[in-house]
Amino acid sequence: MDTEGTYDARGTRSGAVPRPAGPPPRPTLPPRPAEAPTAGAPLGGWLRTPRAAAEPGLWRLGHTPRPDADPDRVPSRALVGGAVVALLAAALVWSLWRNGYVPHSRVLLELVTPADWWGFERPPAATTALAVYNSLVAVLVLYTAGRLGNWREVFRRYAVEHPQPSRAVRTALVGAFLAWCFVQADSLKDYAPSTAAVQAGSPPPRPLLPFGDLALSLMPHAWLYNGTGEQVADHLRTFATWYHLVGAAAILWLTARAGGWFTVLRDLRAGKEGGPVPSGPGETPADWPELRSAGQDVSADRLVAEERAGRMNDVDCVRIRRAWTTVKADPSRLGAFTDAVAGQGARACLHPSGDRDLPARAATHDLLTSQVRIGRYPDTERTPATRRGAGAAIDPAALGASLLAIGPFGAGKTRHLVRPVVESLALQALAGKAAVVAVCAAGTPLGADDGYDVVIKPGDPASAYDLDLYGGATDPDEAAALLAEAFAGDLAEVDARRAATALAQLLGPYRAAHGRFPSVPVLRELLDGSPRALEELRARLDPEAHRTYHRELDARERQLGSPGDPGLALAARVAVLDRPAFEGFFDTTGQTRPFSLRALEHPLRVRIDVPERAHPEAAHLLTRLVLAQFTAGAAARTDRSLFAFLALDDATHAVTATSVRAVQRLRNCNAGVLLTLRGLGDVPEQLHTSLLGSVGCHMAFSGVTTWDGRLFAQAWGTEWVETTEVAKHTVFADQPLTRAIHALRKLVTGKAVTTDAVTVRKVERERWSASELAHQVPAGHAVLSLTTVEGEHAPPLLVDLRG
Repeated sequence: MDTEGTYDARGTRSGAVPRPAGPPPRPTLPPRPAEAPTAGAPLGGWLRTPRAAAEPGLWRLGHTPRPDADPDRVPSRALVGGAVVALLAAALVWSLWRNGYVPHSRVLLELVTPADWWGFERPPAATTALAVYNSLVAVLVLYTAGRLGNWREVFRRYAVEHPQPSRAVRTALVGAFLAWCFVQADSLKDYAPSTAAVQAGSPPPRPLLPFGDLALSLMPHAWLYNGTGEQVADHLRTFATWYHLVGAAAILWLTARAGGWFTVLRDLRAGKEGGPVPSGPGETPADWPELRSAGQDVSADRLVAEERAGRMNDVDCVRIRRAWTTVKADPSRLGAFTDAVAGQGARACLHPSGDRDLPARAATHDLLTSQVRIGRYPDTERTPATRRGAGAAIDPAALGASLLAIGPFGAGKTRHLVRPVVESLALQALAGKAAVVAVCAAGTPLGADDGYDVVIKPGDPASAYDLDLYGGATDPDEAAALLAEAFAGDLAEVDARRAATALAQLLGPYRAAHGRFPSVPVLRELLDGSPRALEELRARLDPEAHRTYHRELDARERQLGSPGDPGLALAARVAVLDRPAFEGFFDTTGQTRPFSLRALEHPLRVRIDVPERAHPEAAHLLTRLVLAQFTAGAAARTDRSLFAFLALDDATHAVTATSVRAVQRLRNCNAGVLLTLRGLGDVPEQLHTSLLGSVGCHMAFSGVTTWDGRLFAQAWGTEWVETTEVAKHTVFADQPLTRAIHALRKLVTGKAVTTDAVTVRKVERERWSASELAHQVPAGHAVLSLTTVEGEHAPPLLVDLRG
């Protein structure tokens, strides 16, 4: 479709966004990645799965909010024990009642019935009244036992309070057992009297259970007292069959209602038919209600057909929804949107790369909520009841406040955090919602090169792209500030402002003379104060038109060699990049394809592999440079509709006072960063507090040190908790017999007789202490604290990263 530039690839400067050299065109349908909603019925089910409005950090897809912990909740052991005891008591009471061990059991019945009914010859009405009376007593006994034994809570806790299909299976087992008990234990075959008994007018024998009495009271008297014994038995068998069928059906219907059987059957039937069809338009995301509400039923029907035909994936769904939001913002694009959907279906509004998915996925994603699942909250005492067993997830709402992760080597920062987050943002970039830049050491497993639009490998001759040393800046002062942060930001002896001034005194004249900024070798010579380089630059400047630049060069020459001059320190840092390994990189003549972080207004996927192993100092310098360029580029965007994100797999030596202040400003720019460190010792001590305060999300992996844990504990604050203290006091007896018993007990047990004094009070304690963070976080776990850009807060909780 004609997106009028919204999804078109535009350049990092004035040309097109650089595309990696690679094979042409991909197949129509991308390969199915693991853990992704596939086309057809699974995709329809994914779209129709409810998403709870949960707190930050909770995996919303299919999440069922759990109620808060009930202080009055009966423990499971006590609940089951009470139910069993109540059942046994009910059986005992009814057995005593049936066998006549309860004296004056018919007093109430005799008070409301004629006295002549209870003589030696009882009329049929007396038998019926006695049957009803026994049935009422049985109902009363069962009701009382059920209330005392809390049978309803047992059924709810162990059968109903479970997700489907476990709930349906559990209630089905309960219903089947009750129906079987009803049919087998309440058999009416024992009611058939003999022919002699019928002719003598004797009543039928009392049944095994009272509900048979009640059933007999409903039968016509002629069936029981007229005819031969065989005829009465036939009547009873017929009635018993219908009685059992109706009773069992009633039991199964009640358990079906409680277990949600009808919903499960409807979902299963719909799944076999290719996905459930909503009863009305616009009921689920699968029916594209946003299009139908705007009158675009034709486009919605086409997309529904694409989904049911298996030609759509989750990225297509989110990408087309994103395109529709741009149409609502600019109605002039409506025609192009409808034409694209009508002509291309699920391939409408493609990403400039033409990709519709990543080559593979290593994490579980829900693109409708922009969440990526990183683990689950374990069922422990420290975890709130509402989060126990629920999934832990991160989304742009939290990443917009930036995230700091600390953990030693092998803690799983890259595998469990960086790669899932980068993968999630890459999928959102394909959907036109984000731009992601990942910086890592060469060889770090952050996905295949095919999963990125731009892959930059400084120091690798095979790299198809170069990095713009000046970040696309055209103003000399701005470019000087970026370079000063990269070259001298971590040097305590060099003032950042003086370093930026020294660089600006050279970059301004050089750009005025050559129309571009200097390359790395030329910049090194100028910072070294090479007379030849300075004279050559001065000769290219017109004395009248460039008078101010001449003054800049004069000032630079006067400062050369003076105390506090940052030029030599800057030249030494530039020399790190002026190595044979980097020959041909950081070119400013336009002969290479440089990438600039000014392109964050486009949905790009970028990975920068720094040479950590071969050139560690250069890797640290480049990481600082990318961080400085990203913060400047994110703030300079005019269109901030895309979420811009930078992931630093190793931020060692990249955090400076300037970058900490810049990270704080990203919250207002719809951007964020992910910083991982092995320990806070990689950051200057004076920046520890400001770094923890500048990011809204913190993550402490297993194995952090106690001094790092102390800073996290201070950042997370305290909470009020209820503590129980038990004090043991020795019991002193006054009576001789009591003292003798205590002495004997002490002789046997070896302990004095004591009594417990329990004190319950509320105290203020740290959410996580330094010792707990250092020694009580299991391997494969981390403590995660989240704060969204809007200010929603999730307390620090333990997360099982392997769940």
